[in-house]
Amino acid sequence: MLILQGITYTHPNRDLLFDNLSFTINQQDKIALIGNNGTGKSTLLKIIAGDIFPAKGAVKTNSKPYYVPQIFGQYNDVTVAQALQIEDKLHALKEILDGNMTEKNIAVLNDDWTIEERCAEALTHWDLKDIDLQLKMESLSGGQKTKVFLAGIIIHQPSIVLLDEPSNHLDGAARAILHDYIQSTTDTLVVVSHDRALLNLLDIVYELSEKGITAYGGNYEFYVEQKLIEENAFEQDLKSKEKALRKAKETEREAMERKQKLDARGRKKQEKAGLPTISMNTFRNRAEKSTAQMKDVHAEKIGSLSDAVDKMRKQLPDIDKIRIGLNNSSLHKGKILINARNINYKYNDELLWKNNLNFLITSGKRIAIKGFNSSGKTTLIKIILGKFEPSTGAIDRAANKTIYIDQDYSLIDNGLTVYEQAQKYNYDHLQEHEVKNRLNRFLFTRPYWDKSCGSLSGGEKMRLMLCCLTMSDEAPDIIVLDEPTNNLDIQNIEILTRAINEYKGTLIVVSHDEYFLQQIGAEEELIVG
Repeated sequence: MLILQGITYTHPNRDLLFDNLSFTINQQDKIALIGNNGTGKSTLLKIIAGDIFPAKGAVKTNSKPYYVPQIFGQYNDVTVAQALQIEDKLHALKEILDGNMTEKNIAVLNDDWTIEERCAEALTHWDLKDIDLQLKMESLSGGQKTKVFLAGIIIHQPSIVLLDEPSNHLDGAARAILHDYIQSTTDTLVVVSHDRALLNLLDIVYELSEKGITAYGGNYEFYVEQKLIEENAFEQDLKSKEKALRKAKETEREAMERKQKLDARGRKKQEKAGLPTISMNTFRNRAEKSTAQMKDVHAEKIGSLSDAVDKMRKQLPDIDKIRIGLNNSSLHKGKILINARNINYKYNDELLWKNNLNFLITSGKRIAIKGFNSSGKTTLIKIILGKFEPSTGAIDRAANKTIYIDQDYSLIDNGLTVYEQAQKYNYDHLQEHEVKNRLNRFLFTRPYWDKSCGSLSGGEKMRLMLCCLTMSDEAPDIIVLDEPTNNLDIQNIEILTRAINEYKGTLIVVSHDEYFLQQIGAEEELIVG
């Protein structure tokens, strides 16, 4: 069991991340922890793991959780054994077997005589049987690093497991093993992930937001249904308040017009009656005071409604505020853009693929390139883009303009400001105000314009990249996406999905995210390796 009581966390600069979080996770519960980037999901996992400490509150567990971190190079300087926290045990076992049976070695080993066998079993299970435990982590691929930590579940046999983006860098085969573990295990699980297929395997969704933490008693699809109900109710409430605001303004206008007409009639009667000036001034002052009072009454009501509407509009999800507007390729559907005949590529005089590749890519198609890690998907993309030429066979390319979008969004120049980056793609020489209007459409308001692109999050870079693509009337004939969802949260994946679905040109996608491929309608597959 996991009990979190009043957890508050502040950054080193004293900025508050989240405040007074309290919830209980029962034994064998399988929890999805979701939320937009920056809400503190990974931080909360580290607090539960005991790696960092909250400013206030406490975590109570009946056993030590095992933590699988999100991999981004932070373990490069340690060995596989050190990353798995088993180096001391392995050393103690070796010392004991060599006859050095000291109290220290016996205490460190703690009767764990099968540690070596479990290591071998775990590494084999995750297709890492040739990995030496003394190998430095920096020599492994991203997928292998993730699998090392996942192998630690078999080695340590915990009852509570914390997983932070566990499917990142994993190919289809490894994801299948991960999914099988999640479905079959009796461990208590807390999983942070943007992988919607994985999230659907979990029983309960906890959403972390600025409002705190909210539990939804079902898998991800159930959560989406509930959020849709909430959003529809919110939209109806917003429309109702907007209607009331329009009505209040109309009522004020009509009341003021009636008052002005009545005052005008009164003045005419007074003038005809020949009243003295002092009486006329008294009547005029009373009319002005009455008008001011009426204005105050209406202004208070309109102000109250206007504040409520503004507050609700600010609460709209970012995806509902974005207007994308990608142009479409001018090529007619069905035109042959890529024609590859018996192509292959050599590394160190060895052919990359067992069988030569033959394929056609025609305008308007949506194609998913699939294969295991290291099967040559990136090499094939470089051949399609013309960055590499095949070692054997031939390839014809007929696209006028191709855009390559990788998971790091390297089209974005980290040395430029947000506004300078947009201007870099302003091939149609739009006026400054129009460029800034485009930035606003993608949520880059005035405070962002002078911000360095290097300081942007993955989701912000993705939005800026989409904004840059709208700067030209000439849309790309082909957009190539290389693992585009790896560094995005769910909300930004949905923004990317919406943008891609607006684009009617040719799409080539490398992704292990089957849910994403389904959402963007990738109807054909090109399998390599």
